[in-house]
Amino acid sequence: MNSQVIIAGGGIGGLACALALSRAGQPVQVLEQATRLSEVGAGIQLGPNAVRVLHDWGLADALTACAAFPESLQVRDAHSSATLGQLRLGAMVQARYGKPYATIHRADLHGLLLKALREQPLATIALDARVSSYEESPLGVTVHCEDDRVFEGAALVGADGLWSRVRLQLLGAQPVRASGHLAYRGLVDPARLPQALRRPVVTAWLGPRLHVVHYPVRRGEIFNLVAVVEGVIGQGHGGHVDSDPQSWTHEAHAADLKRTLGPACADLMAMIDAAQEWKLWALNDRPPVAGADEHACGRVALLGDAAHPLRPYLAQGAAMAIEDAWTLGQLRSATHGDIDWSALFGRYARTRWARNARVQARSERNGRIFHADGLVRLGRNAAMAMLGESLLDQAWLYSGPPPLAD
Repeated sequence: MNSQVIIAGGGIGGLACALALSRAGQPVQVLEQATRLSEVGAGIQLGPNAVRVLHDWGLADALTACAAFPESLQVRDAHSSATLGQLRLGAMVQARYGKPYATIHRADLHGLLLKALREQPLATIALDARVSSYEESPLGVTVHCEDDRVFEGAALVGADGLWSRVRLQLLGAQPVRASGHLAYRGLVDPARLPQALRRPVVTAWLGPRLHVVHYPVRRGEIFNLVAVVEGVIGQGHGGHVDSDPQSWTHEAHAADLKRTLGPACADLMAMIDAAQEWKLWALNDRPPVAGADEHACGRVALLGDAAHPLRPYLAQGAAMAIEDAWTLGQLRSATHGDIDWSALFGRYARTRWARNARVQARSERNGRIFHADGLVRLGRNAAMAMLGESLLDQAWLYSGPPPLAD
């Protein structure tokens, strides 16, 4: 049986996994269902925990060349514009955690991982290769694709996202969970903004049943903008019914979002008005990981959204996939001679599952806090005013990735 590890999925998690393993001397075969490697979406926030991994992989200069490094995180009221809380980033985060806080366009992160992977002689990528099933034996794993291609390897990592086919076969049918939240995503040219909104900060606007986040990417040359509102596509969210939100026009998206925002403050409306195009997604996830057996079994492991899809309220979706990949790379580096992939994946699962479950639960909890109304909203605001940075800082998170489990 071929000694390579097969990785299903060529997104950020799959490329990170391939890079980590190939750097550790492990041959890898990436199977990507698309006909070309690319990334959709807009911005990503990378805490020091994720930046630490990228630096460890020798990507510090590549990250600096395309990312932005915000000076602070500000939390503001979407209606009154009042500042509710602030966390210093920049030099403070660098001093406290040893690495900076970065914001980056998804395509740029995907691109720098892909460039690094293509420099690894042990890595191979197959395109238009959608996994349909796999067979596990005592000697390895055989992976079948929809076009009848077959790949053999010593092990399989499913990094094929929320709708993972590897997960489906490994854990059985487990329907995804609809969050009831919609995410409007857009990009903004700073030249279209008032000067006060061009500062290199991450700003989170909180309102009843909604929140909006914006921050610079691409060295500050453009701003990523995400508005998350509670609603269901096709239920008259904006006065119209359409099962395919991608078919809506920019004008329909903008009008729909403004109706949902209600009496938003002038600064927030200026940012919304500056977006030149909106894309809309319904947010789905799964319950938090319940144990190590949901992360790996035998010669098959899950990584990133295939294992632990996250709601975007802790800004850790990409970071947790990168941490997963780093852990696999560390385990492979520490293994010499014949590799027991079942044992290696078991240790990987024990290292990762509880942290990923905690991040999933905290992300879901943050969504409730962000969208609070009434007495809960007042309590949230009072807590931010009283506790300040200590409430917004995440030492348990930013000091990661955690050490390997026994």
